[in-house]
Amino acid sequence: MRRRAVVLIGFMGAGKSSVGRSLGERLGWMFEDLDDRIERRERRRVPEIFRESGESGFRRAEHAALKELLSELQTGAEKIVALGGGAFVQKRNARLIEAAGVPTVFLDAGLEELWRRCREQGERQGIERPLLGNVESFRELYEARQPHYLKASFRQETGGKTVEEIAAEVVQALGLG
Repeated sequence: MRRRAVVLIGFMGAGKSSVGRSLGERLGWMFEDLDDRIERRERRRVPEIFRESGESGFRRAEHAALKELLSELQTGAEKIVALGGGAFVQKRNARLIEAAGVPTVFLDAGLEELWRRCREQGERQGIERPLLGNVESFRELYEARQPHYLKASFRQETGGKTVEEIAAEVVQALGLG
């Protein structure tokens, strides 16, 4: 069976959006960041949803958006999907993806590199990351989520590599080339 979609998972700063865009260009597939879909559906930015509805409200919106997206993939759309860092940790989301038969790729890097990337991105783009506190809480959250990420179909190391190198390795690993 020919793969028609790939879901990228991983912690903040792993490169899900950057690698996803590069994969989409390389394969001629659409790229979608699930957080963008959530924001369109909710008509609010992710930080606002967290602030106004709490994490549980955000997770409900995230699940609904993921369900909608996976349903669209059944029509044969070719798509690279980047999930938010906590989406795959939610058992019901992981089950939905598995049931849809879509391979998942865990993009990973060392904790220090992830922390540096998040800080730089935040400064560069003025991005507010609701769960980006101090390095200790960052480490604790990463360590809590990592066992879930390791259930992905494939793990791709991103540390010290360019976005293009990572995308090429994912294409090769999944036999998409």
